[in-house]
Amino acid sequence: MAFPSYAPSSRSFSAGDYAYKTFQSQSGKEVRILYGDKRTGMTLDLGYSNIPDTQADDFVAHYDEVKGGFTAFTLPAAFRTGWSGDTAAIDAATGNQWRYSEPPTITSVRPGISSVTVRLVGVL
Repeated sequence: MAFPSYAPSSRSFSAGDYAYKTFQSQSGKEVRILYGDKRTGMTLDLGYSNIPDTQADDFVAHYDEVKGGFTAFTLPAAFRTGWSGDTAAIDAATGNQWRYSEPPTITSVRPGISSVTVRLVGVL
């Protein structure tokens, strides 16, 4: 089962940073060494408000299928719905994937309707 292909009602993205190390001499001069050409530590929070419980179940099923935060996966294009900027700007860098940083949170809104929050982290 792939990550559920539903349009989120909210999205929060942090672009992460490139891996580098800063060295400082006694005189105060700095030297930085870049350790790669891809950003790491990207985070993505997706919110799905007022969806049927049957759709909310799909997030738990996917979480179980990928063994929680163990297996990385790609996201369907639907997660970018509503974003009018560059589509690559809010996705994992080329070659990167996503994994769960914590289990999906399901909040019951009323009988048969729930809201789901998914927290993901980008991985190489």
